[in-house]
Amino acid sequence: MAVALKKPSILPGFGLSLGFALLYLSLIVLIPLAGIFLKTATLTWEQFWAAITDPRVLASYRLTFGASLVGALINAVCGLLVAWVLVRYSFPGKQLVDALVDLPFALPTAVAGITLTSLCASEGWIGRYLEPFGVKVAFTPLGVLVALTFIGLPFVVRTVQPVLQDMDAEMEEAAAALGADRRQTFGWVILPELWPALLTGFTLAFARALGEYGSVVFISGNMPMRTEITTLLIITKLEQYDYAGATAIAAVMLVASFVLLLVINLLQWWHRHRHEV
Repeated sequence: MAVALKKPSILPGFGLSLGFALLYLSLIVLIPLAGIFLKTATLTWEQFWAAITDPRVLASYRLTFGASLVGALINAVCGLLVAWVLVRYSFPGKQLVDALVDLPFALPTAVAGITLTSLCASEGWIGRYLEPFGVKVAFTPLGVLVALTFIGLPFVVRTVQPVLQDMDAEMEEAAAALGADRRQTFGWVILPELWPALLTGFTLAFARALGEYGSVVFISGNMPMRTEITTLLIITKLEQYDYAGATAIAAVMLVASFVLLLVINLLQWWHRHRHEV
């Protein structure tokens, strides 16, 4: 009687690797997140609703989500331009510019916040030239947007750059040979290839901005109802020993972020599925 042997897996030790991955994910991500909801569950529904709908909290939601969204959109456009220049053109100092893109990654967020504040303050190198035109950056919502844009740029550039490098130039040459102008070539040939990577970079920049603290807390001025971000409000709750209130706000941020990221991932899947079909 022949004994059927188990077909070897493509990935050796897949069961063990999967178990380790799930264990690591549970310890690092799932258990801490579950703790947020467990602590929030100690509140009654009325207490929870009062905590997350306080006018001060709602103002922080508007600023955090609004500035994060606008900053990610700015980075999607500017990051694409920076990646395009770094891939398609050669110029003196190109390696230096390429290294500067990663500066927000390496720079401590507190240092970034202090630097941006000193530059954009009324007497700063940049702020002194904007003040006569009535443009105030530091200690305003605009300052929050500047900080979130600064820390999110590398995510878009480093996501789009490899796709541009691997893109076949013959497709663009063929489009030009068929009579397409530059705008048509970009819109119908280049952009569809870049769209998944661009959307991924936007998602990463948006997610990073939602949880940013160090670079924003200095330049924002932390004025309630005006320039106070949600992460700072959570820290304030913790300092007041209001742990349940802090976790309630954190739970709202977590659910809202997850829903937004899920929608973006579904858009990526839809775009990829449509082009495969």
